[in-house]
Amino acid sequence: MPFSRALLRRHTVLPGFDLAFGFVVLYVCLIVLVPLSAAFLKTATLTWEGFVAATMSPRVVASYRLTFGASFAAALLNAVFGLLVAWVLVRYRFPGRRFVDALVDLPFALPTAVAGIALTAIYAQNGAIGQWLPFKVAFTPVGVFVALVFIGLPFVVRTVQPVLEDVNREFEEAAATLGATRLQTVTKVVLPIVMPALLTGFALAFARALGEYGSVIFIAGNMPMVSEITPLIIITKLEQYDYAGATAVAVVMLVTSFALLLVINALQAWARKRQGGV
Repeated sequence: MPFSRALLRRHTVLPGFDLAFGFVVLYVCLIVLVPLSAAFLKTATLTWEGFVAATMSPRVVASYRLTFGASFAAALLNAVFGLLVAWVLVRYRFPGRRFVDALVDLPFALPTAVAGIALTAIYAQNGAIGQWLPFKVAFTPVGVFVALVFIGLPFVVRTVQPVLEDVNREFEEAAATLGATRLQTVTKVVLPIVMPALLTGFALAFARALGEYGSVIFIAGNMPMVSEITPLIIITKLEQYDYAGATAVAVVMLVTSFALLLVINALQAWARKRQGGV
């Protein structure tokens, strides 16, 4: 045991491992664990009846339905079109490809408030796009869906794109030689290789959409029971000095996000194992 410990110390990459590890643990505790623990401790001041009343009222349940439903639908749409965007960027060369590739990262760099205002201006009834649509987008649940699609697309594209770049085209050529059609080649050869990364991108986009606030509140209209998202419910309770109620709703969202994080980690492990096997 002392020999193995000495061997570990001798071959460690970072000097002063104990000190560095101590700083890492301290940083994680101060930045992550302490704030999250405070939310649980504040929620614990409520009785079970109070917790249920704060987290299961009709208004809050309606916000859950909109937040989770719109987030899932937006992530699903992003999974489809994100795969198509990544495919075009990897497999084709066309003028302006680098510019389009850079535009994919725009939702990452753009402030969420700016994105929300821009989307509202475009999809309002007198906007550049909204005036031509037969249905109303801004200030409706459809507007929430549009905003979540906007902020979630880069997660799918940037997750799938590196995997597509590493796909060996000899597999596709072999499938074509054996008589497979293009559709069969995509569904039987390419898609199984890309699927783990695609599922990971879907989970990342879904998790990101659940916590989105800035780009949604401007286009949502924030009408109770109609277009009110759960993060806005938390802000509203804080403004009303209902800190325990706000943390109770936050704990529900936190537990859900943590479950999604576990799913993402499992998908990433599955992707690494599958790619290693290939």
